[in-house]
Amino acid sequence: MALITLRRNLCHLSDFRIHGALAALKNHPVIHVHKVAEERLCPWFCSPQSEPFKVRFHHGCCKKFHSENGNDLHPVGEQVFSQAHDWDRPEQNLKSVDDQMFYRRLNNFTSSEEVLSFISTLQTLPDTLAAGALQRICEVEKKDGDQKLPKEILKNSVFQALCIRCEQESSSLPDAVLVTALHALTLLHVDPQSSLLLNLVAECQRRLKRGGLEVHSLCILGESLIQLQGPGCATLELIIYQLQGEKLEEFTPEDIVALYRILQACTEKVDQHQAFLNKLNNFSLSIVYSLSPTLMSQMISALVVLDQTQALPLVIKLGKYAVRHIPHFTNEELRKVLEAFIYFGHSDRFFTKALEQHVASVCLTLDPEVVSKVMEYCSRKQILSKPILDAVAETFVCQSEKFLPHQISELIEPFGKLNYLPPNASALFRKLENMLLTHFNYFPPKTLLKILHSCSLIECHPVNFMAKIFSPCFLQKLQGEELYLDKLSLAQLTQLFLTSVLECPFYKGQKLLPKYQVRSFLTPCSSLETPLDFQLYRSVKIGLIDLLGARLYFASKVLTPYCYTIDVEIKVDEEGLVLPFTVREDVHKRVALCIDDPKRFSLNSKTLLGKEAIKQRHLHLLGYHVVQIPYYEIEMLKSRVELVEYLQRKLFPQNVGIRW
Repeated sequence: MALITLRRNLCHLSDFRIHGALAALKNHPVIHVHKVAEERLCPWFCSPQSEPFKVRFHHGCCKKFHSENGNDLHPVGEQVFSQAHDWDRPEQNLKSVDDQMFYRRLNNFTSSEEVLSFISTLQTLPDTLAAGALQRICEVEKKDGDQKLPKEILKNSVFQALCIRCEQESSSLPDAVLVTALHALTLLHVDPQSSLLLNLVAECQRRLKRGGLEVHSLCILGESLIQLQGPGCATLELIIYQLQGEKLEEFTPEDIVALYRILQACTEKVDQHQAFLNKLNNFSLSIVYSLSPTLMSQMISALVVLDQTQALPLVIKLGKYAVRHIPHFTNEELRKVLEAFIYFGHSDRFFTKALEQHVASVCLTLDPEVVSKVMEYCSRKQILSKPILDAVAETFVCQSEKFLPHQISELIEPFGKLNYLPPNASALFRKLENMLLTHFNYFPPKTLLKILHSCSLIECHPVNFMAKIFSPCFLQKLQGEELYLDKLSLAQLTQLFLTSVLECPFYKGQKLLPKYQVRSFLTPCSSLETPLDFQLYRSVKIGLIDLLGARLYFASKVLTPYCYTIDVEIKVDEEGLVLPFTVREDVHKRVALCIDDPKRFSLNSKTLLGKEAIKQRHLHLLGYHVVQIPYYEIEMLKSRVELVEYLQRKLFPQNVGIRW
């Protein structure tokens, strides 16, 4: 009670009398102000003990400073902050700094200690700058990755004064200062039930209901409430409603991206906000050029979460301007950009070129998750980028221990899919084999099967693992708790078994049981075979009819006993006569035409995908005369006559004429 009375009386004393009262209070035997300050501040953040306090305190101490809004706070005891950083001591001759210089100095600091030390030297500290100081402390602590503030910061008298000032003067703080302080303290993991945050949130809600908050303040408040109360809080709906009523032309790029982040948190209400999202997506086209790497990454990531597949023009424009930011993206930002391009099915040759240069120069320093995402991007878009694949192969050889099983799978699969062996292939697959031998049981069965199947596509046959993966024990693990194995896994097993028979005749180990073998490699996802392109087939069919004389001399989409489906099959007898496709006897040679459209090649290249290369390889080993009819050769033909002559050269290169 004496403490409260003394505090109330101090507010009416002159500066001289205040110092006298403080001097008397120093020797008060009952009050231990520094200890009280420490104990009462800790519950805002975390207890010095193992468990955080859940009790809310009324803070009875604060640092003495000059407040430019006219509401001075006075201390209950000078010994609380005995260091020489009282912001209105008349004997101090330190200069005040203008806002611009203040923020420039703040941004140069890399630790909370530096920020607080700088604040302690200032003669005056306006509310705006106090909030800015808290914001900078939040930024530097976030960079360190710590979830809680260090005890030294909690005990720092300047930091305590900043917090207490925000709590006790919340009603008089300008809107921007109020929401900035709330946001900073939220990110610093203040207890949501502390009096500090409860006061700030209540004041923000009062001003929100009253109306008049600017766009920037609304955005900051919205993100703070998402952190504190979750996306389901009623106040957030009011914020979104008020933001929808504002003119988008008055939003800064930072506010636009903040709005995306707010809507991203409310994914269950996307349909409700879709009309506004369409408007927002269209407007965002005009600001893409001005986005920083961070803002660009956040915007495109929000488009993924909000499933804005109809906003493809915005995605394309973001991809165009992302090119110049590739060297400046952080690992996490680059990962999000690549993830978005994969999600929307977008690729850009200029983006790919810039990505090649970036990955080739810094691949050894990239995070494993980013490396695997780069490879997934190349794999999904069928981009045969030798600089990227070579750099990633070198990275894996040097740093294989950094990669988790799923990352190894995402890294190795593109080599098989894109049908590419890097220059260090022997070192790459030797390292992979050693890892699999050492950690075989750590790899999920399906992940292991994908890796081994990918190796077989490029003739790096996993002979040392075939007996293990064909064993009943492994197959049982592969099946797991499901009643049946999925068709893709069965098809991969069957192709590996066929590989062991055709390409590894020396292998004499465990065979794959017939019940695990499929009859066709055509799967719904087209992972092992690409279906015949109808338009390209029609062009070839016309030429074949003109060449052979009738449709009955060739068959299409023929399923062989070896699981492969042949695009066109032609039967020839011993004398070189073409037989009707219905004839089963006297067949001396079978010609398999592979009519390869662009989907069977890597993007903008003449390199067959791995699944098509192994198919043609196996058909050849099975006795077929394999003839490739690639789309790029057909496209060069200008007439029907040229088409017939082309097919004759392909099918019967030794014959001047053809008989049927």
